[in-house]
Amino acid sequence: MAVRPPQGGDDEPDTIEFGIAALNARLEETSVSFPATSEEIVAALDNSAIPYDAAGNTVDLSTALEQVPADRFDSESELLDQVHPVFETYRERTANSLVARLRGLLPF
Repeated sequence: MAVRPPQGGDDEPDTIEFGIAALNARLEETSVSFPATSEEIVAALDNSAIPYDAAGNTVDLSTALEQVPADRFDSESELLDQVHPVFETYRERTANSLVARLRGLLPF
């Protein structure tokens, strides 16, 4: 028995954005202008939860920005550069968890 291929004209593969890619996509949907403070960015994005890994685990933007040494960002690039290590720390913590290790052992 065979499974029919998906029908439709959408040739683009499904992608999962997380970390700074997800934050960048959300910033493009808002009217944030730089320079901006952490408070202004959180308000513009309605403190949305940003996924930090492909599994869909999230962190509130305000929580992530609290861990960044700067409170004011002159450009979007500066913001993304500053918050990237925070997302990586969350991702690494989750990847090293017991649940993540068990998932890695399962064949599906």
